Amino acid sequence: MPYYKPLNIIILGFDGVLGSALTGALDLFSFTGVSWQRFSGEPVEPRFKVQIASLHKQEIRCSNRLILQTHCDLTTIDTCDLLLIPTIGDSVDKVINQHLSLLPHIIRIYNSGADIASNCSGAFFLAKAGLLNHRNATTHWGYAEKLAKEYPLINLKESALVTQSDNIFCAAGGSAFYDLGLLLIERFCGRDIASQSAKTQVIDSRRSSQNAYAKVNLHKRHNDALISMIQDFIEDNYAAPLSINLLCEQFNLIPRTLNRRFQKSANMRPIQYIQTIRIEQAKRLLEQEQIQIKALANLVGYDDSSSFNRLFKKQTGLSPKEYKDTCYKTPNF
Repeated sequence: MPYYKPLNIIILGFDGVLGSALTGALDLFSFTGVSWQRFSGEPVEPRFKVQIASLHKQEIRCSNRLILQTHCDLTTIDTCDLLLIPTIGDSVDKVINQHLSLLPHIIRIYNSGADIASNCSGAFFLAKAGLLNHRNATTHWGYAEKLAKEYPLINLKESALVTQSDNIFCAAGGSAFYDLGLLLIERFCGRDIASQSAKTQVIDSRRSSQNAYAKVNLHKRHNDALISMIQDFIEDNYAAPLSINLLCEQFNLIPRTLNRRFQKSANMRPIQYIQTIRIEQAKRLLEQEQIQIKALANLVGYDDSSSFNRLFKKQTGLSPKEYKDTCYKTPNF
């Protein structure tokens, strides 16, 4: 499964940033996989390369007066896997007006295909850049009225902890950042790593907002737009009957071309991708206490529970019941 390559995360640094939001994101993503490996005596292999970027690599002054050196110059970042915009700690208007020069770089990185995520009042940077127009978004309840009034084209989900529109994510602030962080870790690394991160960081990964994401939306690390569309279709319809013939009819391809392009772009055949999406969704469902294992196969698109159970064990090394049991106990390191 394609989750082993380190991914590049850039955290935007600017004067007036909330220090704890910036350093908290730095820690959460830097230690993804690492803490679990250390606790279990495994070789340490970080899942992410995380850097704080500021304009011209200038040091930044946080809202709590902490002064931080940054890792890199934002102007030199051509692309990354994720650009994260942390909370504005000082006056929102003051910070945005002082940092208008950041907006072209946010837009440029978005246009490169990177995922973009904001926390709390960081959404105002995305709004000012025009990236939230006609998109779902959220922010801290204390800023919701201001965001809606100043940017009426935003589809504001005031009660949502986390929103996603294509590859743009927003968190409401406070502890909602952990919901966002776990969602992004799952998107990039898979459900197992997200669950491990939740356990090592002692984060409740079964909050209702997480379960609201009905589909698994994996990060696409290629440039084939058609294959991305097919992946999105699979992710949206994993519980329906899916076959190579159906995909070929839907996207006007012949099986040989579909398999070749999919293998080249996603490093697996389409049928393997369907299985991967279904198993990842099954893991998420098993983390809900109320799920009945006997109903699991049907919920993720399989009529034959025996075949599903064999596939689940082949991919995870555990039966569905064994996997569910691990979700509700502390691991013995």
